[in-house]
Amino acid sequence: MTAPATGPVRRRLTVRGTVQGVGFRPYVHRLAAGLGLAGFVGNTGDGVIVEVEGPADEVDRFCATVAEEPPPLATVSGIAGEDLPTTGDTGPFAIRSTQRAGGRTQLPPDTATCADCLRELADPADRRHRHPFITCTHCGPRFTIATGMPYDRAVTTMAGFPMCPSCAREYGEPADRRFHAQPVACADCGPRLTLTAALGGLRPARDANALATGRALLAAGRIVAVKGVGGYHLACDATDERAVATLRGRKERGGKAFAVMCADLATAERLAVLSAAERSALTGPRRPVVLLRRRTPADGLRLADQVCPGSPYVGVMLPYTPVHTLLFGLPGDPPGPRVLVMTSGNRSGEPIVTDDAEALTRLAGLADAWLAHDRPIASPCDDSLLRVRPDGTEQVLRRSRGYVPRPLRLPVPVRATLAVGGDLKNALCLGEGDHAWLGPHIGDMGDLATLEAAERAERHLIRLTGVVPARVAADRHPGYHSTRRARHRSRRLGCPAPTSVQHHHAHIASAMAEHGLDGTTPVIGVAFDGTGFGDDATVWGGEILLADYTGYRRFSHLAPAPLPGADAGVANPCRLALARLWAAGLPWEPDLPSFLACTQTERAVLHRQLTQDVACVPTSSMGRLFDAVSSLAGVCHRAGYEAQAAMELEAAALEARDADAVAYPFDLTGAGPLRCDPAAMLSALLADRRRGTPAPVLAARFHRGVARAVAEICRRARAETGLTVVALSGGVFANALLEEETTTLLTGSGFAVLRHREVPPNDGGLALGQLMVAGTANHHETE
Repeated sequence: MTAPATGPVRRRLTVRGTVQGVGFRPYVHRLAAGLGLAGFVGNTGDGVIVEVEGPADEVDRFCATVAEEPPPLATVSGIAGEDLPTTGDTGPFAIRSTQRAGGRTQLPPDTATCADCLRELADPADRRHRHPFITCTHCGPRFTIATGMPYDRAVTTMAGFPMCPSCAREYGEPADRRFHAQPVACADCGPRLTLTAALGGLRPARDANALATGRALLAAGRIVAVKGVGGYHLACDATDERAVATLRGRKERGGKAFAVMCADLATAERLAVLSAAERSALTGPRRPVVLLRRRTPADGLRLADQVCPGSPYVGVMLPYTPVHTLLFGLPGDPPGPRVLVMTSGNRSGEPIVTDDAEALTRLAGLADAWLAHDRPIASPCDDSLLRVRPDGTEQVLRRSRGYVPRPLRLPVPVRATLAVGGDLKNALCLGEGDHAWLGPHIGDMGDLATLEAAERAERHLIRLTGVVPARVAADRHPGYHSTRRARHRSRRLGCPAPTSVQHHHAHIASAMAEHGLDGTTPVIGVAFDGTGFGDDATVWGGEILLADYTGYRRFSHLAPAPLPGADAGVANPCRLALARLWAAGLPWEPDLPSFLACTQTERAVLHRQLTQDVACVPTSSMGRLFDAVSSLAGVCHRAGYEAQAAMELEAAALEARDADAVAYPFDLTGAGPLRCDPAAMLSALLADRRRGTPAPVLAARFHRGVARAVAEICRRARAETGLTVVALSGGVFANALLEEETTTLLTGSGFAVLRHREVPPNDGGLALGQLMVAGTANHHETE
């Protein structure tokens, strides 16, 4: 389709990808006008359509620039072009109104306030000075305000805010930065801030007064519910011991760490030592929570002890909305806190609150005041969470705001499929063809409110993508809420019975898909987590599989041990430790930390459970082994939140990772599958403990031993099969130390190692693997 060297030509381009809500049409208008081309550009349900007419060389230059230099927030996934007969069109180039019929396009994620808007926000001469909802085509909410597609103001939650004449002029002017910026507004026509207090004697406030009152309340040690783009946060001064303790107590948070928001990068630098990659992650348009190593001591800025008790890490984010920026204050404002706890606005186990009326009831007793606004949230979207590896690559641990609904390109096409994920860290996945859309983080499927939130998230993603599922995929666990929901959704959607996908197979398929593997060659998949329903109806979780998208073989697994009390026993690592010793034939010595942590009654009941096999499900879970070792080392005996014992064991190991090179041994026995037996490791750990070896050294030697066992098993798998690619997945690989040590050993042995980047290794990425397994092959489908 090469144009002739001379004479006018006319060409049509259909541009697909994330090309709506990102200033693509004004970009095309400026480019075409600058090249002297006639024609038009417009949004359609299939993307953006462009027709240009003019000299052949200028049309060629235009097409190349569109493909190679799109606007900053745009992602072009494909351009289809065709030559048309010339019409004699001489201009001017036009922007046409949106065509609503057919097709599918991609909506961008919510994006942090851009530098231009921040300058205007702080400029007393600008008409949007201190406007809490300042935005343009380069920043602001997208996913959380969209109610349909194609993306236009009429199908956003801004539809109820008619533009004033000034905003309408900007919105209609192609040369303006706010041309067709759907959330555009100003103080005369936009959403309004309000502050409502549960405190006696404090009157309601609006707009600037609401912000000033909210800032003063935070400075006074109060807890304020702050409405953001994807839901409410509960905020307090992160340096105020009493305020943080009050919030922790009200929310019944246990010892789980809070995330904090710093006023600026300089403040974050006082809390943590930042690499260049970590600075980039903090300041980029996504603005996730970034796990950072804390300064010890902090540079003159000390967080309250209960922000992240016992952890060497602190989760930090920077302001990403104008409300956040104004809450910290502009130059000249009264001083306030420079670091705020910013935790999800909900009670433990419930989904994040988005509705204003619900916020007043569901957050009653948690918040002292509510800083809200009247722009509705179409879809909840919690903060994303990531860590940056030493090599500068990112590992997303919770994929939500800033990422959703950006699609993932699939290595092989899939049928239209809805995958519902698991019961922990739930996130759904919708896919068709070569694209998949992971939904926002929903949470743990433990109550009716979360199940209802999952259904709303599903409907919203279907509306925005246009994918109508022809099948549903779910975890194989018969007792999961998500599995039962999948059966219900299949009936509602008119689909066949759900395709059940084994939990750890889904983890490995997720890693394969993220790295673009087409599945023609299996991988050695290391899937380590806390719980997954196994083929033998026991609890798996320490699995090494030979897997592709169509199936898997269990090559090796951790030797099983009884799980006393099943899932209810997970909160008691001291009991898990004694059960592990019993399975290994090792005595319960009276001076063991785990023995002492259990009451006499507990020990008697546990002994009866183990000897009589009462309420004891066998488990090969690596997550449970980490819990047991945490207790045996004297680190954590009772867990107040998921993975607490394992996280504290990792923190201890980091203190002594360079103390020596000792690794506790694991025995590899049997065949089909190979058993990884921790009995020798446990004996060595107990012997070290009797010699008075410090807990951090015990923890580091255990981590090193697990990594070496994985490397040896993978070498044996390679010797048997010739496979040289290893995929690491499952929640245990959120452990930075274990992932790093395992990767180093594997790459040193000549393996290519797949580690998660944008898709979480934990159950937040499970649905992508379910989608790949269910969507690429014919399965025997059972209820």
